[in-house]
Amino acid sequence: MSDFSNLPVPAEADKDSMLTRKFGPQLLNYFAGSPLNRLGWLRTDHDFLTQAIQHTSTSFLLLKDLAPLAHDPSRLAYASYQDVKPLIGDSPYTQTEDKLIESYDSSKTTAQLVFLGLDERVSGTTDFLTYTSYKGKPYFALDITSKSPIAQACEDLTSKMKDKGLTFLEGRMHLSLSAEEAAITATARSMIDWNARNPFCAGCGQPTLSINAGFKRTCLPTDWKDVENKGTLGSTTASKPNERSSCATRKGISNLSFPRTDPTVIMACLSHDGKKILLGRQKSWPEYWYSCLAGFVEAGESVEEAVRREVDEEAGVQLGRVVIHSTQPWPYPNSLMIGCIAQARSDGEEIKLNDQELEKARWFPIEEVQEAMRVGVGRIDQSDTPHPEYKPGNLRLPPPTAIANRLVDAVLTGFAGNLSSPNL
Repeated sequence: MSDFSNLPVPAEADKDSMLTRKFGPQLLNYFAGSPLNRLGWLRTDHDFLTQAIQHTSTSFLLLKDLAPLAHDPSRLAYASYQDVKPLIGDSPYTQTEDKLIESYDSSKTTAQLVFLGLDERVSGTTDFLTYTSYKGKPYFALDITSKSPIAQACEDLTSKMKDKGLTFLEGRMHLSLSAEEAAITATARSMIDWNARNPFCAGCGQPTLSINAGFKRTCLPTDWKDVENKGTLGSTTASKPNERSSCATRKGISNLSFPRTDPTVIMACLSHDGKKILLGRQKSWPEYWYSCLAGFVEAGESVEEAVRREVDEEAGVQLGRVVIHSTQPWPYPNSLMIGCIAQARSDGEEIKLNDQELEKARWFPIEEVQEAMRVGVGRIDQSDTPHPEYKPGNLRLPPPTAIANRLVDAVLTGFAGNLSSPNL
């Protein structure tokens, strides 16, 4: 079977509990299990953020075109405050958010910074931040993608990192990172990407300002752009900022102001007799490479309904029982994969590619899937070395870092044994 040694371990996994006895052990997928306490309630505390950003123990994960800085594909690299100070200044958080909003000038460009959290595992070290009752090492993500007018500062920082022998992991090379660093990367990549994609308000089209330490974008009522004689904020001799047109996002809580996560279902589907597994492949995938079917949840449907609809659309198979297995954050760009196990109805196993999204869908015998899980798992970019016992032309499956692999493993190891029902 697949090697799960590089996957995250749930908290208190070795402790007994009522829920574990009733439902089985907890499972965490790759990209989950971050070691950081996000401390979301401190994202508006400018004193905390300033201390965090300037502390000697603080780590900055630099991303260039969403590629994180690393020593090599298996280990991230971090910059220090002194490294990033020429780009971000003393601190972007010296003012309260109210003052930042009052002084907003859309003509000014700053590097996007996101507070990721605090690593509170400080036993055995004295170099950590202490703020009220909190102790730990702060982590930030910083976007150093070149853009005017800060392009030169970004390039200077990039060159400095490369001179140290560091590199940026492009594409999906993050899949070789340790479980903890993959989880940190997932948050960093998703948040930097969301901020980069939303410089303008979806409600009115005007420029927005990143606040809440990178976890919110706000549409401002005023803008100092093109205003002469700005003077000192609040001065009686200074000009006033331009009033902007009204926007619905300023009148209450709006999902346009916060990062979105797209719910996506992915399912390992058993035949009615439990002897076969439904898998599909897209035309662009390597030959013989198959995976679980998947698709986005649509408005107004439950996860179970989405599973049934997607399998019907992609393969024409009619499902009965659907069970939620586990979830996986997927930072490409920001999805939540909701893993399910399902069983076909006795009269619903005929395959018909209704929406032509797949090149092929097939029912594979359990024995063939078991052998593929033993010797045929691999990355879709084929950057890993095939198992020495793998025979070309046989079934290939995703690696353990993909939730599809965990779902197939769950089916093979008996998780789905209680799904069989004559009423399906």
